[in-house]
Amino acid sequence: MQTAQTPTATPSPALVRALRRVLRPLVRLMLTHGMTYTYVCEMLKALFVDIADKDFRIDQTPPTDSRVSLVSGVHRKEVSRLRHEIALDTEIAPTVVSLGAQLVAVWLSSPQYLDESGQPKPLARFASEGGEASFEALVAGVNSDIRPRVVLDEWLRLGVVRFDDQKQVCLNTEAFVPTEGFDEKAFFLGQHLHDHVAAATSNLIGANKPFLERSVHYDALSPESIAVLAKQSERLGMTALLALNKSAMKLEQVDASSTEPRQRMTFGIYFYAEPTSPGNIP
Repeated sequence: MQTAQTPTATPSPALVRALRRVLRPLVRLMLTHGMTYTYVCEMLKALFVDIADKDFRIDQTPPTDSRVSLVSGVHRKEVSRLRHEIALDTEIAPTVVSLGAQLVAVWLSSPQYLDESGQPKPLARFASEGGEASFEALVAGVNSDIRPRVVLDEWLRLGVVRFDDQKQVCLNTEAFVPTEGFDEKAFFLGQHLHDHVAAATSNLIGANKPFLERSVHYDALSPESIAVLAKQSERLGMTALLALNKSAMKLEQVDASSTEPRQRMTFGIYFYAEPTSPGNIP
């Protein structure tokens, strides 16, 4: 159970500054896509109600509209309306994301799909050409109800795979974040940022064991040095992601027979660079 400060409490200036910085790129994204202040206010109002309802309960008892109003600062009549609307809303991942995540995980962890250096091999398109080490076999092994051609066409559209000179199917090592497909990229924006911010928030609140949340920061580098570090970060980051993916796949198979409650995890890598000119507002 989370605990909330009283509505009259003054937030920490350091926290306010941190939140302003976190929100800047998100506000820029919203304005780029025509989401006005009025629209975002309504969205935030619903979020305040939903979180006050679900995360600030006493003894896991659903709170009254009055309590949600007290915790969130949203008027009680609005709370009643928003709680009804929230109950009708469901978050659904794009189909290509849910299936694709499974396929990429298998491709990046199963020996028949990896070369001697542990990198994903180019796969023959059909089982008649590559046997078990084919794209057709990969899809069939994860979901036999979906035709491999359908998956391949969608992945080519999203930039998840490409054909090489031998017409073999090659996995883009940046996977699985599509280079095309707005809905799919938006899904990963929400998932990745949510989990990163959730880890940092949990660490700041201090209610649980700290999550891994570290970074390296320098602010006096040339563009050439940034390019070198970007390339190194991609190489080292993919090595870490591939290693953790293999371990998670094996552990998930072991855990399949366990009756313990299930948990999900995310391990992410990111790299960002921008000019350090005076015009940049932190």
